[in-house]
Amino acid sequence: MALSVGIVGLPNVGKSTVFNALTAGKAEAANYPFCTIDPNVGVVPVPDPRLKKIESYVKTQKVLPAIVEIVDIAGLVKGASQGEGLGNKFLANIRETSAILMMVRCFDDPNVIHVAGSVDPMRDIDIIDLELALADVETAERRMKKASGAAKTGSKEGKIEFALAEKVFNHLQAGKAARSLELTDDERKQVATFGLLTFKPVLYCCNVGETDLPNGNQWSDAVKLRAVREDAGVVILCGKVEAELAELADEDRAELLASYGLAEPALASLARECYRLLGLQSYFTAGEKEIRAWTIRKGATAPEAAGVIHTDFEKGFIRAQVYALPDLEQHGSEAGIKAAGRLRMEGKEYVVQDGDIMHFLFNV
Repeated sequence: MALSVGIVGLPNVGKSTVFNALTAGKAEAANYPFCTIDPNVGVVPVPDPRLKKIESYVKTQKVLPAIVEIVDIAGLVKGASQGEGLGNKFLANIRETSAILMMVRCFDDPNVIHVAGSVDPMRDIDIIDLELALADVETAERRMKKASGAAKTGSKEGKIEFALAEKVFNHLQAGKAARSLELTDDERKQVATFGLLTFKPVLYCCNVGETDLPNGNQWSDAVKLRAVREDAGVVILCGKVEAELAELADEDRAELLASYGLAEPALASLARECYRLLGLQSYFTAGEKEIRAWTIRKGATAPEAAGVIHTDFEKGFIRAQVYALPDLEQHGSEAGIKAAGRLRMEGKEYVVQDGDIMHFLFNV
């Protein structure tokens, strides 16, 4: 399941530093705008303690966590929607991602020049939102024209879509993100087909100074309030510290974390937040060859979950054998679960639950 989150932000906010730490890269971000011209793509594991628990009962050759694809995209500048800087490339790259991880500078450092001359996360977010909204105006306008033609023929669906596209267009023209527009569930599903940049879910990533860990500062507090208003996610981290943590052995990492009052690298919670932001969950397969977390959307049925492994599994789905981690902890093995009558047989209508351990029976 190809799911990607695009890291966006103004130049020199720490995007590439965090990206390299996320993907355990060694390259350092250069201190000038457009240091990342072509998007770098990294695969980031989603930490899940349940995998280790399953492994303690099921002997296996390897353990594979769920992953989120992170795309480091060229720094945005004012006027990107009009093609300024690397605007067109930026917009094309972000259009391909499932969600936006908005890196916001919440640290002051005279050695790292801010492209706008001062630290002001609210202004920076507004610049990005405005550029994305301006790009979306064109998209909404095209949708209006298309729906207008259908509406003129008397099509009821065309009239409804035109009214919705117009509503979105007016909202965007005011420089507001489409995700902030109040919509019914049906309207939301329809707008999701428009391909709008500002309709993508957002996770704010506040890059603070070392002395502001673990709770942040007044700048990140302001971003937190904004995130609450927008129903967005927020993570506090220090790019420098995360880059250092990525280089260390486990025992040294624990010591450095403790010195900053952190329970885990912030990048672990960032990966989990990205996963949550996209409305995803995991189910597991567990056997001698591998224990693996598979990514599915919340509400997926058993055949859809099987299809993530291979399309043939979904096409020829017969039934699924399902149990949960507490069953494994209680009975000690899959054989013990079967003997206790706790191995469930589920059909095509079964909605997979987060943490289900599954085997699929299928016929091709």
